Amino acid sequence: MNELVRRSIVWDNHGCLPLRPDDERFLPQLERYRNSGVTVVGINVGFDVGTIETHVRMLAHFRRWLKARPDDYVLVESVDDVRRAKESGRLGVFFDIEGAKAIDDQISLIGLYYDLGVRWMLMAYNLPNRVGGGCMEEDGGLTEFGALALDEMARVGMITCCSHTGERTALEVIEHSKNPVIFSHSNPRALWDHPRNVRDHVILACTAKGGVVGINGVGIFLGDNDDRSETVARHIDYVAKLAGIDHVALGLDYVFDMEELLAYLRGHPQTFGDDSALASPRFVVPEQLPEIVDCLVAMGYAEADLERVLGLNVLRVAAAVWR
Repeated sequence: MNELVRRSIVWDNHGCLPLRPDDERFLPQLERYRNSGVTVVGINVGFDVGTIETHVRMLAHFRRWLKARPDDYVLVESVDDVRRAKESGRLGVFFDIEGAKAIDDQISLIGLYYDLGVRWMLMAYNLPNRVGGGCMEEDGGLTEFGALALDEMARVGMITCCSHTGERTALEVIEHSKNPVIFSHSNPRALWDHPRNVRDHVILACTAKGGVVGINGVGIFLGDNDDRSETVARHIDYVAKLAGIDHVALGLDYVFDMEELLAYLRGHPQTFGDDSALASPRFVVPEQLPEIVDCLVAMGYAEADLERVLGLNVLRVAAAVWR
């Protein structure tokens, strides 16, 4: 681990453990984040194929396991908790939800999820839902119910995310939102033309209102199933030059159980379309983080700028939105 990573607040905005509330086998692998220099990580508790029950079950599962290990983990509910994790050498963990199907037709669930540690929720996971459109089908835009959900997210302090969301919906979300909006784990479409990636004018709309774009480490979104650290650095560099160094971050989207992912993709081929790389997708691993930083240093980035990318940019958004 290089010294810059060691002393910085390092925030990975999205990681994916198995969504099985009776299986703890992969949970000790959270240590891979801490061993790689990560201070705080967002862990997914469900996406748009799940139900209210499956999301709550996963939150109960993760919270119980983490709270039983207070010497190693901090359940992050505030910005101060992030700093506490850094000072104590523990890994901070919060939760995220990929898609508003988790609330069904009940706006008040947003507050419940927030109370249980969910700190961002994205709008739609590739396909349309009750709040708006996804990135893989025709996008009808933000719905009236979606606008109400956004207002409630702002009220309780939950960050709004537009990764996986359709372009029209994302732009309307950004316009409507009272708070900065993020793309927690999305890459610039100018570097790799995939519907899951984000066009320049959408990135600029997001960042003009104080948001950030977290670069993911998924090979099919980085380009041609490319999982090299220098490719991640190139995507970071592109957003930094387009929108400014204060608006780019990390959301590597590492998947711990590849068999679970492949089984899902086989059963839901419409989710990401016809992409041959989905048969064996590659992911940047947490252990590549120091190498990614080395690549950015070699590109000429100053340490103060890299501290922003590593964690301070997302910390700024959290401080502005979380209650």
